[in-house]
Amino acid sequence: MKKRIKKRFTEEFKKEAVNLVEKQGYTNTEAANNLGVSESAIRAWRKKYTLDQNNNNLKHEAEIKRLRKENERLRMEREILKKAAAFFAKENS
Repeated sequence: MKKRIKKRFTEEFKKEAVNLVEKQGYTNTEAANNLGVSESAIRAWRKKYTLDQNNNNLKHEAEIKRLRKENERLRMEREILKKAAAFFAKENS
């Protein structure tokens, strides 16, 4: 009985395989045949990298929300300081 050897692929290879399907219009079957991997591997890689991308998008959205909130707070502080500076400048005149 022949022992099956499991092939290992780099992250870069997997991402390029997903790119063939996602951006270049290949089907899972076409990409798998061209690259010499199983169709189920292509499906699994697509699922993994789609989830990774969605998680990254969520992290970016949370960071943008936090920065907008901080930006608004800083604008309010600046307005308060401008009014205080105007008040003291007027009082010292």
